[in-house]
Amino acid sequence: MALVDFIDVSKKFGANVILDTVNFSVNDKERIAIIGKNGSGKSTLMKILCGEMQADSGRVIVQNGINIQMLAQNPKFDENLSVRDALKKELQEIFDKINEYTEILNELSQNPDNKELIQKQNDLIKFIDSKDGWQIDAKIERVLENFKLKEYENRSVCTLSGGEIRRVALGALILKKPDVLLLDEPTNHLDVYMVKFLEEMLLNSKQTIVFISHDRYFIQRLATRTVELEDGALRSFEGGYENYLHKKQEILASLEKSHETLIKQLRYEEEWLHRGVKARLKRNEGRKERIFAMREEAKKNPGTIRRVKLELERAVKSFNKGGTGGENRKKMLFELKNITKRIFSKTLIENFSARVLQGERIGIVGANGLGKSTLLKILLGRNKIDSGEIKIGDLKIGYFDQQRTNISDDKSLIEIFCPNGGDHIMVRGHYMHVYGYLKNFLFPKEFLDKPVATLSGGEKNRLALAKLFTEEHDCLILDEPTNDLDIATINILEDYLLSFSGAVLIVSHDRYFVDKITNKLWIFAGNGKIEQSHLEYSEYLEIEDEMKEIDDFEKNVQDTEKQVKQKSSDFKLSYKQNKILNEYPDKIEKLETRIKELNHALSTPEIYQKLGLQPLFEELEEKKGTLNQMENEYFEILSLVEANKG
Repeated sequence: MALVDFIDVSKKFGANVILDTVNFSVNDKERIAIIGKNGSGKSTLMKILCGEMQADSGRVIVQNGINIQMLAQNPKFDENLSVRDALKKELQEIFDKINEYTEILNELSQNPDNKELIQKQNDLIKFIDSKDGWQIDAKIERVLENFKLKEYENRSVCTLSGGEIRRVALGALILKKPDVLLLDEPTNHLDVYMVKFLEEMLLNSKQTIVFISHDRYFIQRLATRTVELEDGALRSFEGGYENYLHKKQEILASLEKSHETLIKQLRYEEEWLHRGVKARLKRNEGRKERIFAMREEAKKNPGTIRRVKLELERAVKSFNKGGTGGENRKKMLFELKNITKRIFSKTLIENFSARVLQGERIGIVGANGLGKSTLLKILLGRNKIDSGEIKIGDLKIGYFDQQRTNISDDKSLIEIFCPNGGDHIMVRGHYMHVYGYLKNFLFPKEFLDKPVATLSGGEKNRLALAKLFTEEHDCLILDEPTNDLDIATINILEDYLLSFSGAVLIVSHDRYFVDKITNKLWIFAGNGKIEQSHLEYSEYLEIEDEMKEIDDFEKNVQDTEKQVKQKSSDFKLSYKQNKILNEYPDKIEKLETRIKELNHALSTPEIYQKLGLQPLFEELEEKKGTLNQMENEYFEILSLVEANKG
């Protein structure tokens, strides 16, 4: 069922056509990824969808009662509220409905035949169900924990950084569960663990979602449909990113030869994605099968848990075997020997030793706040280490960060690249017309005289990267280079990095980008520890999840063994334990029978209208609690007897 329809919708700004008589529908339970170049109008499309902006012509039809909400780019909260209270205020409607439901339940216990109250109760149940609101407090707790907001929960929300405030708004909006949820680059400034949590939240919510993203794994996992906005037109592709690549190739192949380069790029991208993901899945399936079998064995013999952990540790430590041949003959650019860096009482890096060789492409990854950007600044000579030694070869370093320090807002594009006049530049030993070069970074000719200040954030990032790649470097150091870039520009960036002969060090949370570009990982694991691996980052994360599962499993086994040992150290059933062992089976059976009778009564109007809804409900809850307690007591003693047999 269509919740929103665009019929012949058009929108333009001056001479720039954003939407040209487009037709588009958002259907119930769809998750639609909107992709396209920066400046193509993706955010404008979203604003028209939510009613924030009007179309110039055409019709936007929203089904009656449909609630559409969009994540604000710069969310605002009452500065007097704490983080937890700000979240709760955003969800006030759900709390109000739950309170109203409790009140009506009490009224019904006094007046069970009141049809108006019964109808209100049904309406409230329907609303709370639609919002998944019954466990709203627990869900707020999960958002605080997984979006790394727990430590700030009692702080004023206005004291948070922009990225932290955005996480509060994102969590609240998803928990609100509007009929149509609009998200514009929701993964920006989230680390990979937050992105994984966000993916799970959105998939479990079964919401209708329209989202803009450059995170290709995020699109692949979430999207049921991918819609490309290009030259004012919308083109729809079923499924996620991989299917988009395949179908887009087919479309371009049927057009002019001028698309040959783009077709080649798309084909390479599709082959990489298909080959890499499928190979990883195959490897992981084999490992998971072995781990599952060992876990089953560990239930009978806990000593085998160590084998499971070793299996995973061997996979993570693949860097011992993963180096390429002839490393000693490569030029060494950096050598780090037991370096340590602390900020106040927090250890960011402790006794870390590594080399950076020519041709290595190293992904520096891990959760936010662990010291990744600090390490880059140490390599750049901007931060000093507390101890250890760093040897830096005779090299030229190119640096890219979110501040875009290599371009000036008060200059035009032509002035940035040709400060001394003319219209030609030297790019890696080749003399090129500046437009011919900038065309590779998707800048049209009319942009040459544009002031940098008039560009969008994504266009400025694209320009800063273009400037960086005109210069000769032995090593590139890039801090979150894909933020605010569209997929087309990220593909261009990847091509340049893959053809670059020097070393590349990248801090990034973009799993797809890191998987595709890097051949080595430095993984910030917390407490100053940095691991090294030649695994793909997404595979490392999957193994990390499996390690956590095994740790939890081992802890449960150890806790159970400890309990059994404690109880068997002086084994003799007390009078009360003997009484429970002999009498509880009959009592449990009678309770189970009564619970069945109560469930039947609560689903039969003739019975609950006669006996009273509230008394039946209260008795059911009381009996269920008693049954749970009795079963726990009975099986605990039974386990104790079994453990001490013989």
